Amino acid sequence: MLNDTIVAVSTSMIAPGAISIIRISGAETFDVLKKIFRCHTDHFEGYRIYHGFIVDGETDVDEVLVSVFRAPRSYTGEDMAEINCHGGLYITRKILTLCYSAGCRQAVNGEFTKRAFLNGKMDLTQAEAVNDLIMADNRDNARLAVNSLSGSIRKLLDPLMEEVVQIISNIEVNIDYPEYDDVGIITSEEIKPMVADWLQQCDHILTVAESSMIIKSGVKTAIVGKPNVGKSSLLNALLAEDKAIVTDIAGTTRDLVEGDIHLQNVTLHLIDTAGIHETDNTIEKIGIEKSMDAIDQAQLVIVVLDASREIDEQDRELLELTKNKNRIIVYNKQDLVDEKKDMGISAANCDIDKLTDTINEMFAGNQIALKQPALTNERQIALMSEARSSMQLVRDALEEGVPLDLINEDLENVYRCMREILGEYNKEDLLDQIFSRFCVGK
Repeated sequence: MLNDTIVAVSTSMIAPGAISIIRISGAETFDVLKKIFRCHTDHFEGYRIYHGFIVDGETDVDEVLVSVFRAPRSYTGEDMAEINCHGGLYITRKILTLCYSAGCRQAVNGEFTKRAFLNGKMDLTQAEAVNDLIMADNRDNARLAVNSLSGSIRKLLDPLMEEVVQIISNIEVNIDYPEYDDVGIITSEEIKPMVADWLQQCDHILTVAESSMIIKSGVKTAIVGKPNVGKSSLLNALLAEDKAIVTDIAGTTRDLVEGDIHLQNVTLHLIDTAGIHETDNTIEKIGIEKSMDAIDQAQLVIVVLDASREIDEQDRELLELTKNKNRIIVYNKQDLVDEKKDMGISAANCDIDKLTDTINEMFAGNQIALKQPALTNERQIALMSEARSSMQLVRDALEEGVPLDLINEDLENVYRCMREILGEYNKEDLLDQIFSRFCVGK
């Protein structure tokens, strides 16, 4: 698949723009250019921009600038060119068609970055960060992606991998070459503190990773309460738009209404639920069942009580239902009473600063993920969690006095998981790492 030459439009094809960029990569890149691009030369030096015309036979199609990159110093590690043409849809598609005719194949999704990974220009975490940066919808998501793109995850994992290989190396040499006097005999008591230190570092990495996922994915947040306490008004106030219908009639919200809000320290995926109460209305029952599901799935629950009324049995049932959830209890309609509550708000008047300040304070700790390297997706976190589980097995085995040669399989799995995060593991790689450290056989 890497032997052919691919082409794709790297800019948007949805609407006309000032320019379009058409990217070509592969061994035949410059042969393609010679067929469709007329300029002062037919020998393209790397890291130059050439001015000329895209042509269809003898007909000029567009005046363009072409950026040229020679392998291996390019994004993909292959010969590459980027045609900067005028951004009309017709012109862009015409040049793309000429590239096909000249021998290019249409690239599939992500293929340029895939080639960069396969050609060793980036590891798998950096490749994932490319897409994260493109898809980032706020400043913090962009910062996470840039950190990963710079190779921060490799820097994070390298010391931990080094420690694991060091342990395995000593065990392997003691087992396979016990006759070598210059190789010290390692014991369980020597390994135990190394394992404990590794687990401590791993726990910190996973804690920071949880923060990064909150920053990246946001927090599922359910707004709950009995009918007519102002849940929909609170949703509208948080979103600064009239997303949910608000009336004095109880039970107006019969289905889930959703929206996103970016606060200072966190993005909330808000769900305005149907008022939870006893009812014989079939449609309301369905809405209440959905509300119960939303509470189960929510990472944060905002319980709305009516400050102008005494807490009743329905309120108490709702408080009991959410007691084990990460929750904030607010008293809405504070403007209707003289007695001020600690978490009193007035959603109808958009007086909700107490609530937003509390949420920002609750998630302030997540900003640590922006200040140090962090795992940033479920694949990476799952592999790191698997590595931790294997290292815990090692720790438990050492405590039980299991012979060292029997813990190597778990140690190798720890190493495998971390290398898979980077997209680089194979068994031979581990053996090379081990025996490159010793002069055995000299």
